[in-house]
Amino acid sequence: MATSTATASPTIGNHLRDWRQRRRLSQLDLACEANISPRHLSFVETGRSMPSREMILRLADQLQIPMRERNVLLVAAGYAPIFVERSLDDPKLAAMRRAIDLVIVGHKPFPAFAINRHWDIVSSNAALPQLYEGVAQRLMTPPVNGMRISLHPDGLAPRILNLDEWRAHLLHRLRQQIDLTADPVLVDLLRELLDYPSPRSRRHDSDQYAGAVVPLRIATSVGELSMFSTTMVFGTPVDITLSELAIETFFPADAQTAEIVRRLHAEGHA
Repeated sequence: MATSTATASPTIGNHLRDWRQRRRLSQLDLACEANISPRHLSFVETGRSMPSREMILRLADQLQIPMRERNVLLVAAGYAPIFVERSLDDPKLAAMRRAIDLVIVGHKPFPAFAINRHWDIVSSNAALPQLYEGVAQRLMTPPVNGMRISLHPDGLAPRILNLDEWRAHLLHRLRQQIDLTADPVLVDLLRELLDYPSPRSRRHDSDQYAGAVVPLRIATSVGELSMFSTTMVFGTPVDITLSELAIETFFPADAQTAEIVRRLHAEGHA
């Protein structure tokens, strides 16, 4: 006789316990930070008590749970999700889109990108096309993934002079995101990147900057370029898309790079 088993969806208690353990907090630690009793938190995690929507949001805030996952918690407890996810093309995000474009376009002649939670590039100022010389076309086909195009052996990797250091920097950032979000797509991306050939370069150019930044040092047809990046995020987003969006801007790390890029820009080649 054929039988079938249904997999029960995680309860709100399961979700909260998983996030608490991921943040390496005891029930006592979390209860104190959320100003509730450890006994009540224990009852919530074991399903003996159902938390209010306000308590779920308070615990989520203490646990630094991303907006997307806060909706998951609310639904698991039987409440409606409260955080909206819109496309960047949505008219209601027009002002934010203009701000993004203002930053990205205004950063020329140096590269700038808007990147979503999976490191897909959703907007770019198309500066310095020389960076992408020799990159396989399949890696340039949208959605272009910033991690993949940087570290893939058919991407920028063969021309990155401090690849060992740059790779370690990017993987560290990705692991931090996974710790924060537990996003399975990022977990798969990390596995993919770790399968790429290990770099032979052991050059560590961050020593030149007292370890404060890790520059991207790359060989191009116009000379060796060295740049460091900064990351900008929206300060008070209440939209899931905006909360997961980062703007990555690159700056020259030495006088030679600054001069090359300015010259190319003046000649219309950057």
